[in-house]
Amino acid sequence: MAMIAGRWSGRGRDGSEWVLTRADDGFAFRHRTGDVQIPAGEADRIAVERRWWRTFLTVTGTDHGGRGRLGGLTRREGQALTWAVGEVLLQSLEAWHDTVESAIAGARRDLVWMTEEATGALITARPNVTGVDQAKLVRDPASYGTEAVRLRIQAANWEVAAASVAAYRSFFDRVETSPLTEEQARAVIAYDNRLQVVAAAGSGKTSVMVARAAYAVKRGLARPDEILLLAFNVDAAAELQTRIQARFAAASLPSKGLQVSTFHAFGLSVIGQATGRKPTVAPWVTNGQDISVLAQIVGDLRKQDAEFGLDWDTFRLLFARPGGDLTGELVPDAWDAAQRVAGLKTFRGEIVRSHGERLIADWLFLHGVSYEYERPYVHDTVDQKHGQYRPDFYYPKIDTWHEHWGVDAQGKPPPTWTGYEAGMSWKRQLHRDHGAQLLETTFAGVIIDGTDLPRLRDELQGRGVTFQWDPDRLRHSSVKPVEDAELLRLIRVFMTHVKSNGLTRDHLEERLKGDGANRSERTRRFVQLYWRVHDAWQDKLAREGCVDFEDMLTEATAELEADRFTSPYRLVMVDEFQDVSRARARLTSGLLRGPGRHLMVVGDDWQSINRFAGADVSVMTDFNGYFGPGPTLRLTKTFRNHPVVAETAARFITRNPAQLAKQVVSAHSHVLRQSAHEGVCLCWVASASQISSAIADFLVDLDDRVRVGTVSAQVGHRVTVDVLGRYRHDRALLPSRVPDRIDARFRTIHSAKGLEADYVVVPNLAAGTYGFPSEITDDPVLALALTDVDTYPYAEERRLFYVALTRARRGVLLLSPENNPSPFVTELVKEGLVSVAAERGRNSVTVCPQCSEGTLRRRDGRYGAFWGCSTFPRCRFTTPSL
Repeated sequence: MAMIAGRWSGRGRDGSEWVLTRADDGFAFRHRTGDVQIPAGEADRIAVERRWWRTFLTVTGTDHGGRGRLGGLTRREGQALTWAVGEVLLQSLEAWHDTVESAIAGARRDLVWMTEEATGALITARPNVTGVDQAKLVRDPASYGTEAVRLRIQAANWEVAAASVAAYRSFFDRVETSPLTEEQARAVIAYDNRLQVVAAAGSGKTSVMVARAAYAVKRGLARPDEILLLAFNVDAAAELQTRIQARFAAASLPSKGLQVSTFHAFGLSVIGQATGRKPTVAPWVTNGQDISVLAQIVGDLRKQDAEFGLDWDTFRLLFARPGGDLTGELVPDAWDAAQRVAGLKTFRGEIVRSHGERLIADWLFLHGVSYEYERPYVHDTVDQKHGQYRPDFYYPKIDTWHEHWGVDAQGKPPPTWTGYEAGMSWKRQLHRDHGAQLLETTFAGVIIDGTDLPRLRDELQGRGVTFQWDPDRLRHSSVKPVEDAELLRLIRVFMTHVKSNGLTRDHLEERLKGDGANRSERTRRFVQLYWRVHDAWQDKLAREGCVDFEDMLTEATAELEADRFTSPYRLVMVDEFQDVSRARARLTSGLLRGPGRHLMVVGDDWQSINRFAGADVSVMTDFNGYFGPGPTLRLTKTFRNHPVVAETAARFITRNPAQLAKQVVSAHSHVLRQSAHEGVCLCWVASASQISSAIADFLVDLDDRVRVGTVSAQVGHRVTVDVLGRYRHDRALLPSRVPDRIDARFRTIHSAKGLEADYVVVPNLAAGTYGFPSEITDDPVLALALTDVDTYPYAEERRLFYVALTRARRGVLLLSPENNPSPFVTELVKEGLVSVAAERGRNSVTVCPQCSEGTLRRRDGRYGAFWGCSTFPRCRFTTPSL
């Protein structure tokens, strides 16, 4: 082969000729399959390989696919080609670097934010110079790396942001009624493809959204008709629309065509435009009658199928207790004074030692089976190693004993239960020695796989025991079961998440194989009930030609993903992002298909309180994983809260490490003195019955302070007080008469989201099933339908309490019964985050030093007075004196 400068040629194994020619902009490759141009930046497609005494050429990305090596090169020719390829690559890398620097310089000059999309395109265009001698590069080789380029672009963006704030200061001062702060303006300017703004309560997130839309129009980044704002309810959407029109007009900007919509209204319009048939959302969904419809569905199923009715009652009465995790740690709810042990109270009144024993006892009771719990064994068993043996259950009508073992499917107890297996052997041998009849069940058989209760029933019936299920036996029980309404609400929440996450029967069956509460008889029974109700719900929707919100959002997303609806929006903004469901997130993602799309979401994961409506806070905490790379900015200055309120709320909520971190500061930090009723104050009451009078006293005292001028009201306005209850029935705590200078209203905390008042009263901060935190909202079965579960104790209830605190501009009054305080209250007291009011003479309540959840109460015992924890028997701390 004759070599010409910049030209190489030879023959392949099949005898075909090939020619490679160096050109100014790369290489030209000619082969029997055609001519291929190889740009300089792709010169790494050309490879020279030396095998023994032969040199081969491989060119990838051609029709021959690089499958065969092309021969004909001498060693010297191969070295020359390798050198030439390296030279071209280094030249292309220098050219690429110049392009990057030119783009950065242009962004700085024109005050243009370099988006992730633009950055990605630059990174993708970088030539691959792996294996090439980079000593000849003009600059330090590290400066050509993709990470170095990303850092330069990032630095340039923040330079652009700082310069833009200064250049557009007059715009940022006028676009909203109050001038935008530096961090608000930067959130507006950071015009990336994906941007998350984590906004503290009262930090002006709506101002940022309005200003962002106006800035996009002013800079020519998007026309009004290319902008979409999504809100969660009609009121929020209407407020945004009004603000947009008013502020655009003030800034002399056009707003016609800019769309503000709820997710639901927008989803319906997508389906209507894509299919020509706009669906109808079931009226019983839109008017809040969904639980009533579920009750009707369950009632019909019970009439049609007696087995369903039995399954429903069995789950509700035996498995659906508050807390619900029968696989977890035992939390005692009763005290056996005779045996001096804590345990769980059964329907019949005994105090038993485990979830399994209570389930068995209640199951026997509801079936009318006569039993005795821990009856002393008929034979004396006391010796040097053993006390008197008390088997778990005894059936007197058939003279049969029953032991419930705390062992797994392999017959093994927990590792810390020293001597348990030896005790099992001793008890079994004892029954054999005396010829006694012994029945056995296990934790695994009752709680996990559910096989032992049916087997126990067969064994007892085989011995002549009669079973007759009768829920009416509970009429005389002091233990109240879960009501139908509570189970219906749980099913509705579960349904919302199942649909939002697109889960099928197969998905749930796979998750049922997991660990912990997911893999239990309780969860399996719930899922079986759920699918019966789910199918009936879907049948009703189909009969009436309607959809529910979750199905509608799923269908709208399908239309977007199938390109049957082409989104005209270049800028999409989502308000209250902490409350999005997976279905809403998928719909949002569907709007971003294709280049040149921008998403800004604004929210506060600390205020995610709508899991009952499908909200999945993990969409926000994993924003980049779900929507792609982009910056996260924070609005940390609250314009609402008194500094003490802001600090107390932030310190309380940040105990949960699973949340997004941010520092919250008050714009009123110059307020150094904490006047009466400002900050966060705790008032103990003797019992829940005194809460209403405590609220009345607070309002009267506040009215007096307004009268004498120590508490100011705006001219022409009264001081506002919101009494924020955890439940609707807390409304009864609001006094019937309110002083003239005070405007007092009751709201639930959920309905107060987004609102504010001068003062907030949080009443009835008690522990218990319907306390605050509620023990009925975090049922473990919900984990089966959620993508990412926050395992921090009372995670959503903590966020709800944070929302209550941060509604207050000036001060918060917390009311808690000293005999049954909320663990939130004792945490605040222990951490020194509240001042304690002395007006009612109860400013010396002591938090339990052992559990930190209860307070110490004076009790009388067999040896006189002592102090014990209010959470007894869960905590059994005592002290003779304080």
